[in-house]
Amino acid sequence: MNKVELIDAIASEASLSKSDAKKALEAFLGSVKSSLKKGGRVSLVGFGSFSVSKRAAREGRNPRTGEVLKIAAKNVVKFKAGSEFSDAVN
Repeated sequence: MNKVELIDAIASEASLSKSDAKKALEAFLGSVKSSLKKGGRVSLVGFGSFSVSKRAAREGRNPRTGEVLKIAAKNVVKFKAGSEFSDAVN
């Protein structure tokens, strides 16, 4: 499912217009990004939680040349599925 299909599904499930569903989805995504950027955590009971974790700097290798490269430290987004969500998929 891509973003357009998700907007269509939200619109039909919630009896909204596609433009309202798009605004709602974009507002949700923007709020999640904003919270994570501030170092917060977003937890949706029954669905899962989004959090930010720090990945340390490390050395890697260029697979073509074998040259050693320095990979910079960065923040990564993690998602942990809730138990209800996991049970629904299995």
